[in-house]
Amino acid sequence: MEIPLFIVDSFARSPFEGNPAAVCLLENALQEELYQNIASEMNLSETVFITKLKATDDFSSGARFSLRWFTPIHEIGLCGHATLASAAVLFFKKENTNPVVVFETLSGELRVRQRGQLIVMDFPLNKPEVQDHNEYKDLLKALLGDLPIQDVSLCKTTMNLQVRLADTCHRSAFTTIQPEAGDLLRHEDGSKFKGVIVTMKGDSTSQVKYDFFSRHFAPWHGVLEDPVCGSAHTILAAYWSEKLGKKKLLAYQCSKRGGELELELRDDGRVDIAGRAVVIIQGTLKL
Repeated sequence: MEIPLFIVDSFARSPFEGNPAAVCLLENALQEELYQNIASEMNLSETVFITKLKATDDFSSGARFSLRWFTPIHEIGLCGHATLASAAVLFFKKENTNPVVVFETLSGELRVRQRGQLIVMDFPLNKPEVQDHNEYKDLLKALLGDLPIQDVSLCKTTMNLQVRLADTCHRSAFTTIQPEAGDLLRHEDGSKFKGVIVTMKGDSTSQVKYDFFSRHFAPWHGVLEDPVCGSAHTILAAYWSEKLGKKKLLAYQCSKRGGELELELRDDGRVDIAGRAVVIIQGTLKL
């Protein structure tokens, strides 16, 4: 069996930025165990599988495909950067002729389109619920040390805990957070959440006026830090739109690789997440 395989840097303007994802193009569904075996072999934060829904379709003219996302250890229900990577392969490498491509996923139908150099994804908006941060004090200490915390919230839909740092916190302290996976796993069994988003208000004095910054830690998914997480921004968009009174937001995820996201809340209760992508590897997976 030969499977076309691509590595794509998502939310990136240049190679080696953003978040890499492996994209596999499938003519037919695989034996179930192969999905996880391939994702474990790729060992990226996500490997995504695009599957034709009809034998008569092809990747250049088809408008609807199945999409599944896998971390190195299990399947997940929503992934932004791997969806962006999938669209990049279809639009840039397969020269798909449709203005909109629809992916059938565990999170329902996700629509993607091109807007100039950007790929725009139509995603659900997930509003987090305020939490008592004392309930998570040991975990927060392991993650953040003595950094000041403004509030803590939880998104039950995506199972992400969100922590907003106080506005007095300097970005340099934020970018130097370096938790150990074992320390985080020790304080929470993953039954309430499987990822922690840390965020802070943007710096109005910086050259680029970002509305907010974030980082995302997910050792419960087998990924200590996700370089740029699109699904986390379905939560961040809802939170910061309310706090800042804006429907259009510019965000930056401050991992070592880093990545920029454009967000726009829509009247139908969803959010458009837009970013750039660079295809850096094209090859064949032989099984």
